[in-house]
Amino acid sequence: MLVNLHVKNLALIEETDIDFTSHLNILTGETGAGKSILIGSIQSALGAKIPKDMIRHGCDSALIELVFHTESPTVKTLMDQYEIPYEDGEIIISRRITNNRVINKINDCSITIARLKELSPFLLDLSGQHENQLLLNPQNHLKILDNFGKEDILPLKEKVAKDFRQYQEIQRELNQKNIGEEERIREMEFLKFEIQEITQANLREGEDEELEQLYTKISHSKDILTVCSSIHDLTSSNSISVESMIGKAIRSFSDVMNYDERIGELSEQLSTVDDLLNDFNRELSDYISSMEFDPETFAETEERLDTINRLKAKYGDSIGKIQAYMTKSKERYETLANLDEIISQLKMKNQKIKKKLDEDCEQLTALRKKVAQPMAAFIKKALLDLNFNDVRFEIAFSENAACSAEGKDHVCFMISTNPGMEVRPLQEIASGGELSRIMLAIKSVLADQEQIETLIFDEIDTGISGRTAQKVSERLAEIARKRQVIAITHLPQIAAMADSHFLIEKTSDDKSTISNIHRLSEEDSVQELARMLGGAEITAAVLENAREMKKLASEFSGNI
Repeated sequence: MLVNLHVKNLALIEETDIDFTSHLNILTGETGAGKSILIGSIQSALGAKIPKDMIRHGCDSALIELVFHTESPTVKTLMDQYEIPYEDGEIIISRRITNNRVINKINDCSITIARLKELSPFLLDLSGQHENQLLLNPQNHLKILDNFGKEDILPLKEKVAKDFRQYQEIQRELNQKNIGEEERIREMEFLKFEIQEITQANLREGEDEELEQLYTKISHSKDILTVCSSIHDLTSSNSISVESMIGKAIRSFSDVMNYDERIGELSEQLSTVDDLLNDFNRELSDYISSMEFDPETFAETEERLDTINRLKAKYGDSIGKIQAYMTKSKERYETLANLDEIISQLKMKNQKIKKKLDEDCEQLTALRKKVAQPMAAFIKKALLDLNFNDVRFEIAFSENAACSAEGKDHVCFMISTNPGMEVRPLQEIASGGELSRIMLAIKSVLADQEQIETLIFDEIDTGISGRTAQKVSERLAEIARKRQVIAITHLPQIAAMADSHFLIEKTSDDKSTISNIHRLSEEDSVQELARMLGGAEITAAVLENAREMKKLASEFSGNI
């Protein structure tokens, strides 16, 4: 159950802290007092988008915090998967909203919005004012039916979805391969030309880099020879060369070597330099001799590079990519060459998976029809409890023109609310007040099936009054015997049934407007009921009526 709601700096709420109780919690207040903001804050805490303009004016951030206590094994499993500490069934969800970001936490551990949304449905079910309109779309009827029987339906539904994905994949392959004979032959001829062109080139990995280096060397051979010859002249070819100068220096050292041992060491070092220079000059001379411009080699290198670069422009910017393109082209060629056989195999595979899909869809339809019978009976009983006299409720099945991941079924809720009238699609005949009660009936049935611990209803009383309102209040009280119910209402009949009654009030001054909420005592609850009954003027008769209403509600609750 939802134990506590704490909201700070959100819209009209400066700060409020609400301790909810088990069974039936009722929230009342004047229109515009901030009731919808409270419901919106719960939705936001559980993952709904939070507009930045919801932060209270003048504040840097807003905070919403929910405290739950649950014994749900599903929740425990999810918490274990998320690796979030979870003790004594307590879960604390908080969302802090700033102008730049929203921080989500569960039990003080940061969590993604996706995981928060995954966990939320197992903590509570919230019916907003707009949700009744979902019943007007028959596509949602199938979802409600599947949700009711999900324990049996979900595994088979997953099989159907898997079959359908495989069927779609094969259909896509068939469509891609379904080309005309003329187009097939034309593509094969083109692929054959490309494969031959790449094959005849006889490419070798790294060959282009080697040829680029060779081409650069040959094309600059004259510059290289000029520089090398100049260096050879400087080092060895004349009387003033480096080699001659070093030889002269060595001979000069020999005249004074006997006078100091250090001179001998320096002379040896210079001799080593002379030997190195001689080796360098021999290698440089050999290199100059080998550097002969060969026009034939240059032409062959240039032609080979042109061939490789032309292939790069057509098939890929490297030899590796060109070879990969050829491999892919060969595979495509083989596919086209054996296209008839491949298509035949795909058609056989397609027939096989289509047969399996049809069989699984038939099983899913049969299971849905089986589940629909008790579900319709439960909803009818719930509708009778909500003052639908002589109501008939059925679930009609028809087959869609095409199969989908959901199966072949089109489901429509059929209802008759008046004696002697045939059942018709719910969306054609239900009024706003009837939609509210029908949704309440469905929610109560689903809650029993799913063992949801907390149900929240935002103005489930829309469009109802009188005896019908009384029936709705009694139904809410019955539901609240088994689980926690939190409801916003404008009807005194429903408010009188409250086990805990909360009042939302709005106060204003020259600077700001603030919404506050607090739990009412028994006498304060009577005063609030009197306000709801009597409007602006609360007379003694209205107060007495409110007390009588509270007494009758208490007696009803005691007899449930």
